Amino acid sequence: MTDFLLASLPIATILLLMIKANWGAARAGAAAWFVTVVIAIFAFGASTDILIHAQAKGVMLALYILYIVWAALILYFVADEAGAIATIGAAIRRLTDDRPLQLLILGYVFATFLQGVAGFGVPIAVIAPLLLGIGFSPVIAVAAPMIGHSWSVLFGNMATSFEALIGVTGIPGEMLTHYSAILLGLSGFTCGAAVLWLDGGFRTVRRRIVPLVIIAGVMGIVQYLMANYGVWTLGGLTAGIAGLATSIIVTRFWQPHPDDIAEKQDADPDHMPLIEGLTPYLVFMVVVGLATFVKPVADFLGGVTLFLETPAMTTQTGWQIAAESSAKLAVFGHPGALLLYTAAISFIFFKTRKRYRDGAAQRIWQRTVKSGLPTSIGMVSVIGLALIMDHAGMTYALAQGGAILFSGSMAIAYPLLAPAIGALGAFMTGSTNNSNVVFGMFQRHTAELSGISTALVLAAQATGASLGSMLAPSKILVGCSTVGLSGKEGPVLSVVLKTGVILTVLSGLFALGLMVLIMMNGGAA
Repeated sequence: MTDFLLASLPIATILLLMIKANWGAARAGAAAWFVTVVIAIFAFGASTDILIHAQAKGVMLALYILYIVWAALILYFVADEAGAIATIGAAIRRLTDDRPLQLLILGYVFATFLQGVAGFGVPIAVIAPLLLGIGFSPVIAVAAPMIGHSWSVLFGNMATSFEALIGVTGIPGEMLTHYSAILLGLSGFTCGAAVLWLDGGFRTVRRRIVPLVIIAGVMGIVQYLMANYGVWTLGGLTAGIAGLATSIIVTRFWQPHPDDIAEKQDADPDHMPLIEGLTPYLVFMVVVGLATFVKPVADFLGGVTLFLETPAMTTQTGWQIAAESSAKLAVFGHPGALLLYTAAISFIFFKTRKRYRDGAAQRIWQRTVKSGLPTSIGMVSVIGLALIMDHAGMTYALAQGGAILFSGSMAIAYPLLAPAIGALGAFMTGSTNNSNVVFGMFQRHTAELSGISTALVLAAQATGASLGSMLAPSKILVGCSTVGLSGKEGPVLSVVLKTGVILTVLSGLFALGLMVLIMMNGGAA
C-alpha cells in the first residue's frame, strides 16, 4: 500500500496544482516531474542511469509527437491565412436553413474535420464565432464544438494522441485500433446527439435522428476502416471529410420542421470556391497515400531514421527494464514531414492565387509559435514523468493497487471505470495526449494483472481521454474569449461538465458490453 500511495503522488501533484492552484500544464508537469524523480530515487531505487535513459526516451517520444504538432499547426495557419477555413465554414452555413441541422453540421461535423486538421483548440476557436454569428447563444456557440469535436481527438491531428499511447505502452497500433474505433464510433453518435440536445432537448434530437444516424454512421465507419487498414493518421481527417460530403447529400433531401427554420445564408462572391478551400487537405491525402502505399516512395522517405537504444537495467528494488529502442523517427517520411510537404505546396498554391496579404509567411510562423510553444513545453515534462514512472516501477505499483480492487469476479467491471480514468487524465492535464501518456501503462498493467483484454482496456482509456478533452479548461478559455464570455466561463463549464460525465459513463457501458461479448466468445482479446 505504501508503494501505491507514493506512486500516486506525481499524479496527485498535477491534479492539485492544475485544479486547486490553477497552474498551467507546463508548470504543473515540471513540478510533478521533480516529485517523480525524487520518489523514483529514494523510494523505488532508480539509479541515475535509469533516470537518464528514461528521460532520453521521453525526449525522443516528445520529438516524434511534436514533429506532427508543429507541422499540423503550420498547415492549418497556411490555409487559414488564405481564407480557406472561412470559406469552408461559410459553405456549411449555406447548406441548409434548418437551425438544429446547422448546429449539428458546424458543431459536430465541421468540428470533426478541424480536429482532423489541427486540433489543440482550433475547432472551438474557429466554430464558436461562426455559430454566434448565425444566431446561437454564446454558451451554445462554445459548448457545441467542445462536445462535438471530442470523439475525434484520438485519431485527429495525425493521430498524435494514439501514437503517444502506442509509444508509451509498447502495444502495436494494429492491436488497439479495432476496439478504439468501435468505442469512438459509438461515442461519436452520442456526441452528435448531445450537440442537437443543446438546441431544444430530446425533441430536437428525435426530430433529427435520421440525419444524425446517417452522418454519425458514415463518419464512424470511415474512421474505423482507415484505422484498421493501418492509416489511422488519417482517421479523423477522412471521417470529417466524409461527414461534410454526407451532410451535403442529406441536406439536399431533408425538409426542416417549420419551427426550426433559420435565415438562409447568401453566398459571398468574394469568397474562394469551396474546392479551392479544400485543396490543402485533398493534397495532404494524396501525399499520405503516396508515402503509404507506393513502396518506392515509402522506402525513399524512410531512408533516414533517428532512434535511441537503451540497455537492460534493474532498480535497487529489483524492478527490471528490458533493453529496447525508442520510437523511430523517419526524418523525411514521418507524418510531420508529410504535413510540411503539404504546407509548402499549399502555400505556393495560395500564393500564386494571390490569396495572401503582405507578411503572410511571418504571421503564419508567429501564430504557429504562439499555439505550439506552450503545448511543447508541457508535453516534454509530462512524457518524461510518465516514462520515469514506468522505468522505476511506479506505474506497476499503481496497477497492482487497481488490480486488487478489480480481481476475480470484479475484473469484468473494470472496462466500466477505464474511460473515467482517461477522462480524468484529459481534464487534469488539458490534453488527450497527456492522459494517454500518464495513464497508458497504468491501464495496461491493470488489465494484465486482472486477466482481462488489454486491447479493450487501452481502447477504453483512449476513448475516455478523447471525450475528456471537452473538459479541458484551456479550450473553454479559448472558446469563451472568441464570443465575449471572458471571465464568465461558468455556464459553459456547467454544460460541458454534465455532458462530459454522461458521455463518459455511456462509453464505459459500451466498453462493458464489449467485455461481456469477449467473455462470451471465450475471452479472446
